[in-house]
Order: sequence, then structure tokens, then C-alpha cells
Amino acid sequence: MPIQILDSLTALPAQAWDALLPEAQPFLRHAFLASLEESGSVGGRSGWRPAHRLLIDAQGVLLAALPAYCKSHSYGEYVFDHGWADACRRAGIAYYPKLLGAVPFSPVRGPRLLGLPKAAGALLDELVAGLADEGLSGVHINFTDPLADSLLHGRAGWLERLGCQFHWHNRGYRDFQDFLDSLASRKRKQLRKEREQVAGQGIEFDWRAGHQLSEAEWDFVYACYANTYHVRGQLPYLTRSFFSLLAERMPESIRVVLALQGSRPVAMAFSLVDGETFYGRYWGCLAEFDRLHFETCFYQGMDYAIAYGLRRFDAGAQGEHKLIRGFEPSITRSWHYLSHPGLRTAVAQFLDEERDGIRAYAEEAQELLPYRQA
Repeated sequence: MPIQILDSLTALPAQAWDALLPEAQPFLRHAFLASLEESGSVGGRSGWRPAHRLLIDAQGVLLAALPAYCKSHSYGEYVFDHGWADACRRAGIAYYPKLLGAVPFSPVRGPRLLGLPKAAGALLDELVAGLADEGLSGVHINFTDPLADSLLHGRAGWLERLGCQFHWHNRGYRDFQDFLDSLASRKRKQLRKEREQVAGQGIEFDWRAGHQLSEAEWDFVYACYANTYHVRGQLPYLTRSFFSLLAERMPESIRVVLALQGSRPVAMAFSLVDGETFYGRYWGCLAEFDRLHFETCFYQGMDYAIAYGLRRFDAGAQGEHKLIRGFEPSITRSWHYLSHPGLRTAVAQFLDEERDGIRAYAEEAQELLPYRQA
């Protein structure tokens, strides 16, 4: 069965796409990905051209899918291959365009190869076979779940890459103090002092679900989000309309906490939730306040996870500063198929060494966690 390429999810009924999802995670839902497209956050001149791969049988039944984008750069991926692209440029090898299976701008693990394993495997094989005809240098699938890992492991030509994030786990804590009690004394005092510093500046917090924010409040959320890019001289990935579209289509998954000084909002953190995980995504402030970032992005999310019985807090990529706040190292995986044999050999050697380094880094980080020793 040949693969079909879909340049807009709006051409596919939401129920057909969502029926392939094995879990309730919000990032792969038709509503989320279609909102990225319709808001102009992907497509156009963004360098993210939607090119979703579908495997459909003779009766028109969707059997498998890969959310995919034709990329003309490597920004917004959080699995960094700029060095590979630079090496190709120096050697006269075309690295772009490439095909990326991922959730744009979201370094969160989850399903990528949607559908039953046999159908997803068939999609992979057809996908690789058609790269040359499409002028693509390779395929990259980022932040995979165990199902995709099992399909890709040992598959001819595919290279495994490891990464490390930091996630917080709710071990049935009664409240934040119960979590603090699990820490070594010095770290417990540090976290308590940070929270007291924020409270001492007269800052309080107001939690909202997606349907509880007005358009004016969404304007504020977006201004904060965009400011985190502007201060670094960059343009934000997401457009303003993305937030309104998402609030309209999946408000039950959205959580926004507003930091208020008096009645004036000064900062925000935007997150998504499912049945067991709190996903911290975006934060921003319009003025500087001591320790406000830690409180808004981490401690407020931990409070929320405890209060609502969520088991895990995924706060996104990078951030060793999360380690001393109880976020534990977690290995992530991505997979890469590179058509050029010389490039594939060189990257394979690099990844062999990098994997050893990532595992050693995660083991070292585990030793630095602030929890009391048993």
C-alpha cells in the first residue's frame, strides 16, 4: 500500500486521526496539530511544511500515520543536529530538506508511529523507500515512546540517539510540605526560602482552565510567551491565534497560572494536562521579580500535580536547575535514518560515543538529587 502525504490535517476527520492514538496525551490530538497549522505557527515561511504520512487500505481505512514535517532548518526540534548539517554543507552534501516526525516546538515523549505495530512497520518501510524520489536527505523521529522504540530498534539503517530530560514524580505527597520533608535539610531550606521570597513580594497565583480566560487575558499570556523570545533577539515560534484556537478546541487540557501582584498580572505559565501528567510548556513575565521563575514554572506545577493526583511533571527540555528541585533524570530517544552512506557511518560513530556520555551524565545526575538517603 503506497503512503499518502497529507499537507493539512484539516483534510482528515479528527475522529479518524484520534482513533489511532494509544493514549490521551494532548500533543498528538488532531485539535492540537491542526491548531498549529491553521494558526500559521507551522507552514508558510516557518520552515515546517506539514507532510503527514498516512497508510490507508483499499477500503479507505486509515491504518497507520506519522505526524511529519518537511524541514528546511533544524530549529524548534530540541534534538540538535546542526553539527550534522554543518558537516554536510562543508562536504557539499544536501542535508535539507529533511523529514521530521515530531510535535513541533514540543520536546515531549509520546506516540509517533500511530496504529497497530504491523501497519506502523509497513509505513516505516514505505517511507524510507520513497526518500530519494522526494528529494529528502533522511527521516528523523524525535521523542519516541516504547512502541516506536521497539519498531525502530535494529531496523536497517536507523540510528538511535539518546537525550536526557528532568521529570518530577509525585510519590503520593499529601501537600508541598510533605514533598519538602523528603528532601535533605539544606535543600529543603533552599526551596522554602525561594517560595517565601516570592510571597514577600506580594505575589499571589490564580489558576485557570482553558475556558476561563478572556481574549484580553490570552493577549497577556501571549505577550509573556513572546517576551521570552524577544529578550534573546528571537521571534516566537507560536502565533497569537494558536492559543485562542487551542482554547476553543481543547480547553479541558489547558492550565494557565497567572502571577498577580495586587490585581495586576505580571507573569504566567502555560501548561497542558492529561490523566496522569502535568506538562509545563511556556512561561513569561513582563517585569523582573526575584525567584518568580522557579515559583511559577516549578513549585506551582508541583502544587497542582499534588492537589489533583497527577503522577508526573514533565517540565520540558534542558535545565539542570531542575535537578536540585527534585526533578529526576529521564532518558529520551530519537531515531535517525540518513540516506547518504558516508554521513550515516560518521553519525553512527558519533552516536555510539554520545550514548555512553548521556548514560554517564544521567547516572551522575541521579547521585545529585536532593532527596534524603534511605
